[in-house]
Amino acid sequence: MKIYVDSADMAEIENGLALGLCDGVTTNPTLIAKTGKSMDAAIKDICSVVDGDVHAEVLSLDAEGIYKEGKEFAKVADNIVVKIPMCHEGLKAVKRFSDEGIKTNVTLIFSTSQAILAAKAGASNVCPFVGRLDDISSPGNELINEIVTVFDNYPTIESEIIVASIRNPLHVVEPALAGAHIFTIPGGVLAQMEKHPLTDIGIAAFLEDAKKFT
Repeated sequence: MKIYVDSADMAEIENGLALGLCDGVTTNPTLIAKTGKSMDAAIKDICSVVDGDVHAEVLSLDAEGIYKEGKEFAKVADNIVVKIPMCHEGLKAVKRFSDEGIKTNVTLIFSTSQAILAAKAGASNVCPFVGRLDDISSPGNELINEIVTVFDNYPTIESEIIVASIRNPLHVVEPALAGAHIFTIPGGVLAQMEKHPLTDIGIAAFLEDAKKFT
């Protein structure tokens, strides 16, 4: 199991590194826009502190444009993974990157059939969005179960599953039970995962009892 920090915020990323909870980082144009930095500057800053995979998303939607952007990202650092939206032209680019040994992440996956196509095209990672499916009353965790089952049925599939659009701890626990490989988690959800009311009650009780020894 790996945990990625789903953020372009250096403070959140460095906090994850300090806790040993940052095996990599996923970014997207929305997250980078929040930093006020250019795409290139944000990616370079992240790669300067993160040794694991750093996922940088292309903006083009045609195969040639995706390929050119991805090649530029790949020059930034050896740990760059080119993040590509799930689409016909994206799959063409994935195949080309795969042939050249450049790692890719096919993102915005909302069905098992999409995951199958991405894996067969040679994607290093497939990235289903559980929270966004839940938003439309479609159980996101069931999608993870299906993809894990299909991939397990075919050992030649090398793509790893990155669970994304994580909104709460259950979006981690249930896919982990299914056997997903990687979880890309916002800083706020990582903080939620640390907490439990019974833990807080227990700590308070210990502190109260400790006063008896002073």
